[in-house]
Amino acid sequence: MQYNKINNLLGWLCFVIALITYTLTLEPSVSFWDCGEFISCAFRLQVSHQPGYPMFAMLGKVFSLLSFGDNSKVPFYTNMMSAIASAATVMFLFWTITAMAKKLLAGRENEFGDAYTIAIMGSGLVGALAFAFTDTFWFSAVETIVFALSSLCIAVVFWAILKWEAHADEPGADRWIIFIAYVIGLSIGIHLLNLLTIPAIALVYYFRRYKNINTKSAILAFLIGVVILGLVQYGIRGYTVKFAAYFDFFFVNSLGMGFGVGAIFFLVLLVAALVFSIQYSIRKRKPVLNLILLCVAFIYFGYGCFAYIPIRAAANPNLNNSHPDNPFIMYGYLNRIQYGENPLLTGPYFDAQVIDQKEGNTIYRKGETKYEVAGKRPNYVYDHTTIFPRMYSTDANDVGFYRGWLQMADDQKPTFKDNLAWMASWQVYQMYFRYFLWNFVGRYNDQDGQTSTEAIDGNWTTGLLDGGRHLPKSVVEDPSYTPLYGIPFVLGIVGLIYHVNRKKRDALVIALLWFFTGLAVVLYVNQPSVQPRERDYSYVGSFYAFAVWIGLSVIAIADLIKKKVNARTSALVATVICLLIAPVLMGFKEWRGHDRSTKLTPHDMAYNYLMSCPPNAILFTYGDNDTYSLWYDQEVEGIRPDVRIVNLSLFTGDWYIRQMQKPMNQSAPLPITMPYDKYKEGVRDVIYYSDSKIAGYTPIKDIFEFLTSDDRNMQGQSQGGDYVNYLPTKNFSLSINPDDVLKNKVITPDQRGMLADTMKWKYTSNYVTKENLAIFDMLAHNDWKRPICFTTTMGSENLIGLQPYLYKEGFTYRLLPLKADTANHDQLSKTNTMVMYNNMMTKFKYGNFKTAKYLDHESRNMFYPVLLTTFLDLARGLEKEGRGDLAIKVLHKCDDELPNLYPYIDIAKRKMYMVELAYRLGDISLAKKITNDINSFLTDQLDYNAYNMTADANKVDQRDVYIGLQALNGLVEASTRAHQDAVAKKLSAELKDYETKFASVLSSIQ
Repeated sequence: MQYNKINNLLGWLCFVIALITYTLTLEPSVSFWDCGEFISCAFRLQVSHQPGYPMFAMLGKVFSLLSFGDNSKVPFYTNMMSAIASAATVMFLFWTITAMAKKLLAGRENEFGDAYTIAIMGSGLVGALAFAFTDTFWFSAVETIVFALSSLCIAVVFWAILKWEAHADEPGADRWIIFIAYVIGLSIGIHLLNLLTIPAIALVYYFRRYKNINTKSAILAFLIGVVILGLVQYGIRGYTVKFAAYFDFFFVNSLGMGFGVGAIFFLVLLVAALVFSIQYSIRKRKPVLNLILLCVAFIYFGYGCFAYIPIRAAANPNLNNSHPDNPFIMYGYLNRIQYGENPLLTGPYFDAQVIDQKEGNTIYRKGETKYEVAGKRPNYVYDHTTIFPRMYSTDANDVGFYRGWLQMADDQKPTFKDNLAWMASWQVYQMYFRYFLWNFVGRYNDQDGQTSTEAIDGNWTTGLLDGGRHLPKSVVEDPSYTPLYGIPFVLGIVGLIYHVNRKKRDALVIALLWFFTGLAVVLYVNQPSVQPRERDYSYVGSFYAFAVWIGLSVIAIADLIKKKVNARTSALVATVICLLIAPVLMGFKEWRGHDRSTKLTPHDMAYNYLMSCPPNAILFTYGDNDTYSLWYDQEVEGIRPDVRIVNLSLFTGDWYIRQMQKPMNQSAPLPITMPYDKYKEGVRDVIYYSDSKIAGYTPIKDIFEFLTSDDRNMQGQSQGGDYVNYLPTKNFSLSINPDDVLKNKVITPDQRGMLADTMKWKYTSNYVTKENLAIFDMLAHNDWKRPICFTTTMGSENLIGLQPYLYKEGFTYRLLPLKADTANHDQLSKTNTMVMYNNMMTKFKYGNFKTAKYLDHESRNMFYPVLLTTFLDLARGLEKEGRGDLAIKVLHKCDDELPNLYPYIDIAKRKMYMVELAYRLGDISLAKKITNDINSFLTDQLDYNAYNMTADANKVDQRDVYIGLQALNGLVEASTRAHQDAVAKKLSAELKDYETKFASVLSSIQ
């Protein structure tokens, strides 16, 4: 069979194997993080968070149509888009490796004989399939996320440059370069990671086109590649929109034309200039210039997908992040200005103080007929700065983490050496190489491990020595425990060394691809401190590059074996061995931790949020995982369209407040009375507190009117002499009209005696931002017509001091005007019990929690504790109201629906409270069952720490020991009170034994 036919068939075989794998482990519904937003925006062609991902949205729309009207199947098919893209990535990687392997064996055909093809194809199979089963790549392959398609773009352009290289001397070969430019343009509408392939592509072009290769010219070629990367990233992607914005400004503000005319005129000029220049290059026979111009044109063709953003923004869809309907907003949207910029070359140390503030670029907003000045971006001047700043964040939490990580004293000044130490140990090792080792060496678990290089959680492991470490069962029996024994890593190093020795230039190209898609991202992003989640998905391109070397290790091993046996046998043996110890091993070990085929947690948790809300409620959310899945449930499946979801982190934007003043789905506009001019960008962005010594509590309506007044008599003067609003008091009140409350069914008639005359609370911040102002407006003018709810996962700082009047009704707190329960030490555990009971026992879904083959980090660490606490609070509330029979049912519902998980030690303590409650309610068997479960976990954890006491005392987790012993002591006391003497005796003996073992730990804590 011909070489090309074998190559093509085996490439497609890799595609089929990968696609079957990803289909079998595909998440059937929405996933956590950005997936809910991406599915919603694809399904209804809406505008997602910066920078928009328009190509991804349009492709997602196509795949969503495969649901044929069954909207609950939409995420399955958009997830399948990722699976297909990922399988195609594996296929193109196979062809990339075989191309590299063929070059590696060039001139040795006779030496290998008929084994030549076997060695090459074996390399491709091993490298491609090993990558298919890597932890990070597999994770993105089974959900609707941009990184699967982004990886495909990387694979396609790198394969294409190798195709060009193989045919560079043939007529028309440069079409591959133009094709690459087009894919790069398209990829900008998916993710920017693909741009990082440009320096490696430039080096391939240089090595192939130029005959006189030397170090100086190679460095120059590399620098030209970096320049091209910069021109595409900042020139084509960024400044095209910026120039369009200033053309539009001139046409609107100076010529009096409509919005968009100037931007269109600029784009017409740009097209005309490109057409003229291309014609000129043809007439003058300038092939290099012609190639450059055609590449620019085709990048623009691909980049043209971003026309989707302003077109859809102008249509005012429900999800319309930033409302980028004009080029000024579009420029900020593309450059993610909302998220701020991290300094790269110069910037402050974390202890630097601001000594001056200078005016930066002008901020423009779209007015009624002209662009208006919204203000100036501030440029801060610090008392001391450094080159290449890494520890630059002045946030108190970040500063504490810097000092803790480097073990710096509170009064110790950071030095440039500290700066580099932080970069090397945290940014480079902890936030890149740890991820790299996860994929090719092995991993303890999927817990977050950003904060420690020593702890088990989130760390890498070969697994070779784990048998002697007495690891707890919670680690070794978890599906995410995936020791790979370091074998894929060793194979990659073997392939790397062999590649360098045999084909230095090609090895340099792969190394450049690895660096730019890995460490260069680390240096460019310059993460300030602990991230909201692990960021391994950002570096999948570098894992792709390393997989090339895993594949090439087959040839290295075959070459070694060939010294003992014939070439054919050596190639076959090397291929089979490497297939078994890399892809087969990785697939076997990784499968359990990636089989999401039975997981429904994100969908059902969002469903429970919505079902916790009364009709026509306003539901405030904050984070990604209590918002994006909600958007999916509502926007795609149409679940509870009467509820208005309000994300407080977006509510700071004038565009979002304006959207909330309009109808959405079946939800009426929010009761926000402020006209746009009161809160538009640059107006009341922040209002500071200045104590006016006002006695007592001030009505919220008066506070709101004072804050939004333009009367200078009600304003103060800033240091610059400007008249500004200020917050005169933090003591707020809201008078209660009983008729309004009862008419709107806020409370039941039997709760009438609990109704407060006036709600009084203390605002908890020293300033008021736009979202606070909008909430004040709603509180002042809602008159209890619409229920106001907050997700229970929201931080206390976002509740503006309303805790005394917030009652759980499931997954939400509802604002109720009941008399404050001052005796309750935990205000956020109060329940509106019968409403909550009905929600949790008859309406909620529990996401296959009990039966799912695998539960991801968010399901285990975020929502499992939330569910557990919600059941516990409801049972306690029922017990307090004398409804013990219902409380017992709640405890059994919890036991029936939730698995026996302990994502962290604190869960044992929460379950201990359930034991106490079960004993009090007389359900001895349930109490004993939970006691046994807790005891098994605690002894496992304490035994592990006891082993560490003897092996390495520094590895003892003092907090785990302390809380574990507290929980064990609680079980002893609970069983003693319940007269369960045998259980109490057993637990008491264990407790005394552990107290003896950990005496030194307990004494140091006390």
